[in-house]
Amino acid sequence: MTDTARTVTRRPALLRRPGRVLGWALLILLLLITLTPFAWAIRTALISNAEVFNGDYSLIPRNLTLINFKRVLGLVGVEESLAAGGSGAKMYFWLYLRNSLIFTALLVVGQVTTSTMAAYAFSRLRFPGRDLLFGLLLTGMMIPPIFIVLPNFVLIKNAGLLNTFTGLLAPYVLVSPFAIFFLRQFMLSLPREVEEAAMLDGAGSWTTFRKVIVPMTATPITTVAIIQAVFAWNEYLWPQLIGQDHGVRLLNVALAVFQQSSPSTRPDWTGLMAAATLQTIPMLIVLLVLGRKLVSSISLTSAK
Repeated sequence: MTDTARTVTRRPALLRRPGRVLGWALLILLLLITLTPFAWAIRTALISNAEVFNGDYSLIPRNLTLINFKRVLGLVGVEESLAAGGSGAKMYFWLYLRNSLIFTALLVVGQVTTSTMAAYAFSRLRFPGRDLLFGLLLTGMMIPPIFIVLPNFVLIKNAGLLNTFTGLLAPYVLVSPFAIFFLRQFMLSLPREVEEAAMLDGAGSWTTFRKVIVPMTATPITTVAIIQAVFAWNEYLWPQLIGQDHGVRLLNVALAVFQQSSPSTRPDWTGLMAAATLQTIPMLIVLLVLGRKLVSSISLTSAK
């Protein structure tokens, strides 16, 4: 091959390289912007309250300590907490963590179960008004959640469900318009021959759904579970209105209460950042373990 031919062959790769470099640069920039607040929260959690505003803003402080995590987890007494610069406010971290885990688990199980069945009905079954009903369901995605907070609160209050897990879960646990839409789009791409073969073998709609459709839709279902788990774990407004009792208070709400319960004029920033850091660990583990399924499912669904 001549030098001219080699130059022509290599030119497209050379032309694509600047765009590729720019793309990676933007990706790294966005990653730094996203991770910097989290890194700063960890840094603040590892120093004493006296060092928060001492003028040392290096990313890695000189005097690292775990006392703030011990205070949040209830491993030190009030006197030792005050000596470490804490506010003296007590946070029942393990109780609130349990409440958040229960709320998240029940919401995910309820939404994934009902949304999967609804998506199967809208994608594989034929019944009068199916498309109209699906269109009405999708309007739920267009209504800002803040618009229905007050009616839901009045309904839950009149039903006597304040400070209960039932009241916390009532607006969310049944169906999710996004989850139904997401799963329906994937199920529409499944070959009908597999479903018809199962029915020829004597399987009914329920058996076909449970033993054929659900296994084939496992990855999108996992994706929906991850998305709904992150949503439930980060939910604040509704739990703050409904679950003010210690027995049902979620960790997100507890962080806000902990910030406001400082008897001094300045919040306990180090304790708050330690609690916030611990609060992110469960969802971080979920994303690290199941993150690949999330990416592959979104790519597969968009491609189909």
